[in-house]
Amino acid sequence: MKLSKLMVVALFYAFLVGGPLAYGQLTPTFYDETCPSVVSIIRGVIAETLIFDRRIGASLIRLHFHDCFVNGCDGSILLDKTATIDTEKEAFANNNSARGFDVVDIMKERLEGVCPDTVSCADILAIAAEESVVLAGGPWWPVPLGRRDSLTANRTAANAFIPGPRDTLERLRSRFTVVGLNNNTDLVALSGAHTFGRAQCRTFIDRLYNFNNTGLPDPTLDTTSLATLQQLCPQGGNGTVLADLDPTTPDGFDNNYFSNLQANKGLLQSDQELFSTPGADDIIELVNIFSNDETAFFESFVESMIRMGNLSPLTGTEGEIRLNCRVVNANLAGKDSVLVSSV
Repeated sequence: MKLSKLMVVALFYAFLVGGPLAYGQLTPTFYDETCPSVVSIIRGVIAETLIFDRRIGASLIRLHFHDCFVNGCDGSILLDKTATIDTEKEAFANNNSARGFDVVDIMKERLEGVCPDTVSCADILAIAAEESVVLAGGPWWPVPLGRRDSLTANRTAANAFIPGPRDTLERLRSRFTVVGLNNNTDLVALSGAHTFGRAQCRTFIDRLYNFNNTGLPDPTLDTTSLATLQQLCPQGGNGTVLADLDPTTPDGFDNNYFSNLQANKGLLQSDQELFSTPGADDIIELVNIFSNDETAFFESFVESMIRMGNLSPLTGTEGEIRLNCRVVNANLAGKDSVLVSSV
């Protein structure tokens, strides 16, 4: 059952007024006067793109995740490589994997046409994540806004902090804790975003043939799923072939991800770790709760998305409002105006 707007607004303001989350200068009403059409513009671009690219919603929410895990939600993932920017796009988790940058460009271009020098690229990612979930059938929430954009990127931090597809549960817990998220509910709820989207064979092929250098498949992988995936991803085959993260409803946002984990059908090692790690009773309990109660998952997902979106935002006079999400304003007409590479 999808959360009603009334339920989510009540939930949000409960957090805002003395609850477990604090939002500093961020507020859902930030653009009400300066750019009231911001959400509808972003939603329209996503809807147009979904017609020919069913993956785009999952790709956009992933950009927001990977942005927030590196020095906070500041749009740094969008910066292209220049003589002075060590782009996060070339980090291990993003290189030849992160996508949707061209769609963000369209959003920014349209917003600049209506509300010039107003909406940050970091806020575009936050709104695009929420709208992508809604358009896939998931919950709505009031996105706290008012972030500003970073003046640099940090590929070293991206390599250190972004969760990877082969992470153990212990490593996942550590990565969430170090950025300021909790290592149980936030971890499990946000992992539920893998209820839609795709993953490349190269991110899980070791589970099919040589798990942990044993020469054998991952014993936690369902044998029927194993056979299907081995056909899709043969040894020595094309590592960029795509597999559905959720084979049941690959383009819908629901709680089937957790049912898949219970059936040992999680695609990535980092997914199945949530249910198959011995002794992880608190994590397994959450998987069971979210599998049995979609509303409970949606409620926790909304809370965790808001918490993640509040990781170290730049506000006030910090950073800038980029005119082009791929390059800092100072370099638009300077020596870095010709980008070294573009993704």
